Amino acid sequence: MQTAKETIGWKEVVDLPVFGLRDVPAKVDTGARTSVLHCSHIQLIESEGGTFVEFIPLDCAEEHFATARKFTLPFHSERLIKNSFGQEENRYIVKTNIRLGDQEFDIEISLRDRSGMEFPMLLGRSFIRGKFVVDVSKSNLRRKKSKKS
Repeated sequence: MQTAKETIGWKEVVDLPVFGLRDVPAKVDTGARTSVLHCSHIQLIESEGGTFVEFIPLDCAEEHFATARKFTLPFHSERLIKNSFGQEENRYIVKTNIRLGDQEFDIEISLRDRSGMEFPMLLGRSFIRGKFVVDVSKSNLRRKKSKKS
């Protein structure tokens, strides 16, 4: 028996606990396969312990999001991803967790400079599939639900 999927809107507010980030605006993008997070100073680091990706999440001019703190996560993979302009680019993928409403989920995210974009994060199909149904006429459904609890 299949469990009922919860509904999310076309945009939601998420937390990224590993980075200590709360209330990050995220666009739900069913056209994107992979979720993406705005980062700067993205680099691959090789060490005796393995391969890692070093980056600064949400490092932009807006003080609300600026962390100016580097994080290093294990390198998961590298994928050829089409950007919003249809151009293919290689991106590093890391695994972390995300809080949406009152639930926490594992997520794979690609890291990219999104400083010129309205939303610092996109939630792609790989994350949405099997968990949620998207109602494009609504927004911030999970945030409202968690505040009522």
